[in-house]
Amino acid sequence: MKKSITLPTKSESVIFGKSLRAKTSRSSQGEWRLRGKGHNIVAILEASNRGRVPALVPVRYGRMLASPFGFLRGAAVVMAHDLARMPVSGIRVQACGDAHLMNFGGFATPERHLVFDVNDFDETLPAPWEWDLKRLAASVMVAGRYLNFSKSHCEDATVASVRVYRETMARYADLGATEMWYQRIDASAVAELTLALRKGAPEAPRHPMMGHLFPKLTEILGGRRRIRDEPPLVFHPRKKDRIVDHVRQFISQYRRTLSDDRKYLFDRYQLVDIAVKVVGVGSIGTRCAVALFMARDDDPLFLQIKEADASVLEPYAGRSRYHNHGQRVVEGQRLLQSASDIFLGWSRISDIGSDYYVRQLRDCRTAASVDEMDFGHFVDYVRHCGEALARAHAKAGNAAAISSYLGKGDSFDIAIMRFSHGYADQTECDFETLKKAADAGRVPVEAV
Repeated sequence: MKKSITLPTKSESVIFGKSLRAKTSRSSQGEWRLRGKGHNIVAILEASNRGRVPALVPVRYGRMLASPFGFLRGAAVVMAHDLARMPVSGIRVQACGDAHLMNFGGFATPERHLVFDVNDFDETLPAPWEWDLKRLAASVMVAGRYLNFSKSHCEDATVASVRVYRETMARYADLGATEMWYQRIDASAVAELTLALRKGAPEAPRHPMMGHLFPKLTEILGGRRRIRDEPPLVFHPRKKDRIVDHVRQFISQYRRTLSDDRKYLFDRYQLVDIAVKVVGVGSIGTRCAVALFMARDDDPLFLQIKEADASVLEPYAGRSRYHNHGQRVVEGQRLLQSASDIFLGWSRISDIGSDYYVRQLRDCRTAASVDEMDFGHFVDYVRHCGEALARAHAKAGNAAAISSYLGKGDSFDIAIMRFSHGYADQTECDFETLKKAADAGRVPVEAV
């Protein structure tokens, strides 16, 4: 019989969390000094390109050089290196690993309700909760500067994101374990997502693929339905490609990771086509594909197949317990999100040793356009991001201990705001360093 786990009581967690302030004061969490010349961020980025598709690396750099905000989004590996040098309380959670402002959004639950949550888990790993929160806060500060908000507005927005995290964590500390598991954020409350949500649409479209994606992403060529090429972002490879060449074996292994009821659903579909797809900023160059399955002429299923390597947190937080990094991503996503895609699964191309995870492509996923926000909408949006991150951490960690460490006052909020100012300065310096390397021809750049 499996040995039961003895969990601390709430009062024990509260005492423990408060005691950690003696070891790591909340004010110390605000410390940041610009790196010295011994830290070569271009070398760190180049090292992270190993294993990526060489032809897509210039696209990655092109998107990072669009702005300091774009740079920070693509530089999770750099920030992981930096965060590992900073003080932490000692409480760990299942971390997102890349809680950048743009890695939150709306999506449909299996019941077809739209919720708002963290939506990127490529770097997920058990790690200090502060790492996620500091990445979120830094991205708020950098985004505020990018949008030309005043210094005080940038500070107010950053503090708002941290304050709502603290207040939400305090609220969740009082919930029972099962009640915590049921918590979710209704996407209709996040006005910045889409015009449809701003009008108060309470549910996802009944047939999102048929009504939107299917006609746009496919075409009939030679009497056969196929994915439409949109180079350089979506294309059918001319040369051999590891996903395409092993797709049948890959799909068979993926199917084994589904529950029996979902295997039954998946078996209604037949693979029709597969194409390479470029995604994200930090993910560009990792192998990704989109596969089209059909149950009948008007019943499509799009699955995104995405390569999963070791988390950028692994050198500092320890190795994953899962041998397959695709499984690491899937299990982390299931733990952190309030609800997850019914087709989530993983697989491996054994001949090469590459790990992948699988999910539906854009299943009613919506994302806010930060570029178009005024200050009021920006603050509202970052507050929702802080709330979503707190919900994820509370579900996957000890909410009472974290809340007790944070306390009821704003000392921690102000400390993280100070850190975010310093790290925004660092990001702007790093952006200029990469720009100079690109101008000197050290790194290849392709703007898309």
